[in-house]
Amino acid sequence: MSQAVLPSRSRALRSRAELNSAIATAYQRIERDRHRNCWVHVRPIEEALAETEALARREAQGEFLPLLGVPFGVKDNIDVAGMPTTAACPSFAHIAERSARCVERLTAAGAICLGKTNLDQFATGLSGARSPHGACPSAADDRYVAGGSSSGSAVAVASGHVAFSLGTDTGGSGRIPAGFNGIVGIKPTVGFVSSRGLVPNCPTLDCPSIFCNSAAEGKLLLGLVEGFDDEDPYSRQAPGLSSVFPRQFRFGRIAARQLNSFGMPECDALYEQACERLVGLGGQAIEIDFTPFTEAGAMLFSGPWIAERYASVSRLLDIDHGDLLEVTRKVLHSAAQFTGADAFAAQHRLLKLRRQVQLLFRQMDVLVVPTAPRPYTIADMLEHPIELNNRLGHYSYFANLLDLCAVALPNATLATGMPMGITLLAPAWHDHALLDFASRWQPDEGGALFGLKVYSPAAG
Repeated sequence: MSQAVLPSRSRALRSRAELNSAIATAYQRIERDRHRNCWVHVRPIEEALAETEALARREAQGEFLPLLGVPFGVKDNIDVAGMPTTAACPSFAHIAERSARCVERLTAAGAICLGKTNLDQFATGLSGARSPHGACPSAADDRYVAGGSSSGSAVAVASGHVAFSLGTDTGGSGRIPAGFNGIVGIKPTVGFVSSRGLVPNCPTLDCPSIFCNSAAEGKLLLGLVEGFDDEDPYSRQAPGLSSVFPRQFRFGRIAARQLNSFGMPECDALYEQACERLVGLGGQAIEIDFTPFTEAGAMLFSGPWIAERYASVSRLLDIDHGDLLEVTRKVLHSAAQFTGADAFAAQHRLLKLRRQVQLLFRQMDVLVVPTAPRPYTIADMLEHPIELNNRLGHYSYFANLLDLCAVALPNATLATGMPMGITLLAPAWHDHALLDFASRWQPDEGGALFGLKVYSPAAG
């Protein structure tokens, strides 16, 4: 586990009265925002308050609980003991007997799980509009998608229901919802945080993700949940890197000719402004050829990795007779077009692309990309569910395939009022260095850690 410096206790929560008030406020906001469809299961408030009291007694007896009473949410494809896990599929629903390892570590630190959040069914989607529990709109504008598949987790943080939440990320699910909700999304190196207790999507690429309000909070949370897990066959031993990006840094940027906002040039302009700001922070812009990234990204859902997704879900559920949405079933059945030879050919090509990207990172400390090309309305997404969903992954699909870590950060707001983010990427195991660097982007985000976001009705 990282030796990150943790607060002696949550600075935002000092007394039992304040602990109970934070829980009560969270439940009031959850009730007020039911129309956002961001929760699948909410535990009774009496249970949460009783747990708060028990934690406060333990802390008073001298136990170190760095997240004392901090409320959080968990994406409903991650197990929480005693709560249902559905992956947004009613026929898959079951009560988890044991929590995922990342949840165990957070509750051991004193955090209180309030419930399970909505998602694109079986984490198959990037929009948040593929759920039998209803489409989950952005906290900024009910007309627009929240991003997925970790839609509910991001909206719950952005709406001030919880201080942080857990999601998952295979092709952007832990980053795109952060971008469309104006918060921070952390996608660790694959294998750095145990995936034990996650409903598998693409097991070789899946990882838990974190949504919060600042890079400083994210660094503390990552320090609590990271580490090798003997029980997880996909867990990897971290090499112990302690690198720090220099004050005068080099950042890779996409050339203007390779930007693609799919018909919304205002989004390209916001990315250019972000690059100018990085120069102002001491950065030297290095234009890179984005082709290896887009080619790798195309492999995820237009290549044989969809067969891994099919294999994972079909082991859990009869996809032809289960409660799958038609769009989910259609995506999974597309796996039939790929052969074993296709899978090996793609693996060989991916290794060549990884080497190209490794060489590119010799020229730069960090790569910056738009978190998503542009936002789409829920109505448009429902009319063109596959085409628009794939567009959303243009700047995110490649990260896990290329073994990169990433942090999505708020950037600016479109004229429509929708937030647009940027994502910083670095090679595997540079997670903490990347979060330290991300804090330079948020210099005024200090102060109380892990308080509930101030709810703004105007934002919803």
